Amino acid sequence: MKMSIEKKIEKVLPFLNEKQQRIYLASEAEYLGFGGVTAISEASGISRPTIILGKKEINEKIIELPHDRIRKKGGGRKKLHEKQPRLLKELDKLVDPVTRGDPMSPLRWTCKSTRQLSDALKKKSIFISHVSVAEMLKEMGYSLQANAKIIEGGDHPDRDKQFRYINKLSKKCLSNKLPVISVDTKKKELVGNYKNAGIDWEKTGQPINVNVYDFQDKTVGKAVPYGIYDIGKNEGFVNVGKSYDTSSFAVSSIRRWWIEMGMPEYKTTKQLLITADGGGSNGYRRKLWKTEIQKFSNEFNLEITVCHLPPGTSKWNKIEHRLFSFITMNWRGKPLTSFETIVNLIGSTTTSKGLKVRSALDENEYEKGIIVGDEELKSVNLFPHKFHGEWNYTIKPCYN
Repeated sequence: MKMSIEKKIEKVLPFLNEKQQRIYLASEAEYLGFGGVTAISEASGISRPTIILGKKEINEKIIELPHDRIRKKGGGRKKLHEKQPRLLKELDKLVDPVTRGDPMSPLRWTCKSTRQLSDALKKKSIFISHVSVAEMLKEMGYSLQANAKIIEGGDHPDRDKQFRYINKLSKKCLSNKLPVISVDTKKKELVGNYKNAGIDWEKTGQPINVNVYDFQDKTVGKAVPYGIYDIGKNEGFVNVGKSYDTSSFAVSSIRRWWIEMGMPEYKTTKQLLITADGGGSNGYRRKLWKTEIQKFSNEFNLEITVCHLPPGTSKWNKIEHRLFSFITMNWRGKPLTSFETIVNLIGSTTTSKGLKVRSALDENEYEKGIIVGDEELKSVNLFPHKFHGEWNYTIKPCYN
């Protein structure tokens, strides 16, 4: 008989909701009489208290629940924050102590893991597991997030005007078929068998093995990629230096681009527009930058206009998102084991919109700490523009 009951129950239970199951099982238990609750519990796998509750509901004819409800309103386990009213407020203080008015929080200066939060709450007589802490944080609108680079520093009042000025001048030059380039130094890279961020396709279980520690090999040094992006032609040139990122290196890189790519494209032009960051080796305060541009201007009889981006806006430099970003994507996951590897990876960078990149290795040594005196700076044939002459200026050839 036990086997027949088990088969009967097995066929019926999947079609019943929670309340219907206990009523049905209670009915079967009553039919069996003494020991029926135990027998049905063993046959169905449903606990005895549940079946006894079903018998009580049958005997007392408790049928007040709507057909679409299983439990009474408010039934089931109470939520943790209902049991412990202080929970939400105290957890919020721990997660964000500065803005929630609790600057003395014990977790202000630590990584706020769910286990640490759970332990801190227990010290306040609020008992909750680290798993429940994670669930509550999600309900409260928290999630695991990394820092976001958004704050750009000081916002110059003429920032937008300078962008419009650069844009207007660039459009004018491009419409007249004049070269307009965006320049900057890419992040210095360790050369050697070091981990490079990103992932690449490899045989499963056969990743490229690299050094555990990123200790720089002093005999090899770092690669210093200085980029020139031709806005009108959608072409890039990267001069990979082995020395220091100085103004001399920056202008030497532009000079090399002009010889290898600029002059063949712009055979008759005598004007060049350079857009550059406000700082670094091509910063507007750099005296050496201006004297080196003067030498470049004299050598090729070029009238060179330079427009610097406002302070704190380097990420808006066109070279960043039209050249450097694609280079980074191209070599992701590949160790930069040698200067030759870096040059080849940069030179093989392309995009669906036709970006072409050429790269070369610069073996020259560039001295740091060169001081340019005021008298030497006065020799620069520099013409500041009316609008922010410190950011916008033209250097014309001069022959002394």
